[in-house]
Amino acid sequence: MTKSIETKANVILLVEDNPADVKLTIEALEEGDSDFEIVTAENGIEALKLLYGDTPDGKKVRPDIILLDLKLPKMNGFEFLERIKNDDDLKRIPVIVLSSSKAEGDIARAYDLYANCYLVKPIDFAEFITSLRLLKEFWIDRAKIPGETRPQSSE
Repeated sequence: MTKSIETKANVILLVEDNPADVKLTIEALEEGDSDFEIVTAENGIEALKLLYGDTPDGKKVRPDIILLDLKLPKMNGFEFLERIKNDDDLKRIPVIVLSSSKAEGDIARAYDLYANCYLVKPIDFAEFITSLRLLKEFWIDRAKIPGETRPQSSE
């Protein structure tokens, strides 16, 4: 399922430890469209290994966006966010925090660590699908990111 840095297809890295949330997020993202690859990691350490190519096949994953949960084992979302936003090779990858936390402190800390967006996970599945569809439409289909290799629409 992992795409290498050489791949031109759209890639979303989902960093989430809850299998039910992974399944729901993938279902919501694929609703009506599957022109991208979803790569998953259960924690920040696993995600960093994918980004740095510290995997058995040695290939790096360069996602178009990262969807990041905050409450992760081994390396939490804040630690992961701080790590990649201080890395010149990774800091421009948009990171969207996707968390159940509505705590003002969590939201402020995520933005202080240069998260590009903070989305509270909706409880209602239909609302969750809509939120992720809009998120994907903006960050994958519309936003322009420096150095990106994906094809742009000619609209």
